Amino acid sequence: MLILLSPSKTSAPTNLIKDNYTLPVFKSETSELIRILQTKSIKEIQALMNISDKLTDQTCKWIESLSLYNHSLHARCAIYNFKGEVYVALNAETMDEGDISFAQNHLRILSGLYGVLKPMDLIQLYRLEMATRLETESGKNLYQFWGDKITLFLNNELETMGSNILINLASEEYFKSVNLKLLRAFVISVDFYEIKQGKKAFVSFSAKKARGLLAAYIIKNRILNFDGLLDFNEEGYVVDNFIQNKNGHITFVKQ
Repeated sequence: MLILLSPSKTSAPTNLIKDNYTLPVFKSETSELIRILQTKSIKEIQALMNISDKLTDQTCKWIESLSLYNHSLHARCAIYNFKGEVYVALNAETMDEGDISFAQNHLRILSGLYGVLKPMDLIQLYRLEMATRLETESGKNLYQFWGDKITLFLNNELETMGSNILINLASEEYFKSVNLKLLRAFVISVDFYEIKQGKKAFVSFSAKKARGLLAAYIIKNRILNFDGLLDFNEEGYVVDNFIQNKNGHITFVKQ
């Protein structure tokens, strides 16, 4: 089983590097993106990413410091870097060595800059969303830049672990980087709802948190098949519906 997450826009305030860190797999691709970003002016970066003056200043400092081979600046292992709602709920800092080892084998984080990250991959602070229209020799956006490389990598990971089950807990923006026609996997997508005034309602903040809770549940309980997902009941969530055909879809509702 392989779990997919998106990164978050926010990062941890302090560095955290473990001795057993690994390095991202797409070295040449990341180096190319860094090179392109470092040719952009401050105004070009702001327009490209559509961000505030404050975020532009921060982002440009990060870009200036980016180097695939210099891990002394803002370096940290990926699973400890991101601090959005998903990762607060994942709460990797409380995981023991066995949990982190399982996550390293079964969790992958999609990334605009790095393509795909393993939890212990060493990265630097960055901002580059997958939907960014950064022009490269491969096309006008990052989806064209990454092409089928992410999908082929995921196929290889699944084959190596002897599984064809992929749990999609990534956002639509990031999962679009995966070519479903080439992906050799039984994809289980997951939705989370709450009951509001007697009706099911989608609450973005709660859904992001629930993705992190489910990822942590899978890791800590060493779940390797989709039947184990149906027992997830953190913070009052219960299975509302499970559809299985060519792929799978589970709906959880918070009571």
